[in-house]
Amino acid sequence: MSNLAALPNDWRPKKCCCNVIIETPKGRRNKFDYDEEHRLFRLGGLLPEGLSFPFDFGFVPSTRGDDGDPLDVMVLMDEPAHVGCLVEVRVIGVIEATQTQKGKKTINNRLLGVAVHSYAHGNVDNIDEVNASLLNQVEEFFVSYNKSRGKTFELKGRHGPKRAAALIEQGVKLFHQAQ
Repeated sequence: MSNLAALPNDWRPKKCCCNVIIETPKGRRNKFDYDEEHRLFRLGGLLPEGLSFPFDFGFVPSTRGDDGDPLDVMVLMDEPAHVGCLVEVRVIGVIEATQTQKGKKTINNRLLGVAVHSYAHGNVDNIDEVNASLLNQVEEFFVSYNKSRGKTFELKGRHGPKRAAALIEQGVKLFHQAQ
């Protein structure tokens, strides 16, 4: 199996679309992580009872964030995908945040995207068009999820597709620099 983290992301800036690999499907308590060395998905942890992923969660291949991992994306879709599914996504914004573990603070932003094949979210082009209550719940999920893993997740702000696109461009450059 090829290295999914190095697959082409098919980034199309004018449409703000790219490929995303799903690691953890919506509604799951199991957190899966893609293991580049073994080229498999590994069980990365278990969320506490009552806590599950509100939407599919994955990464943009051929990118790197400030934490050294591919850029994270939460994907709004009508139905959960499966682990390892390749999904075409329109990026609509970013939740910017820092994560602290054992005193070390790292930027760990979360892109927000909409599956191109979605009836329920098909008209959403900007994070500002997502229900504010839903966004608050997604942010609270990230805070609670990190707390359950001994980390602090501090929200810094929400930004639209222009800022998200700039982060993807930066992530592509960081990926190529590391090669």
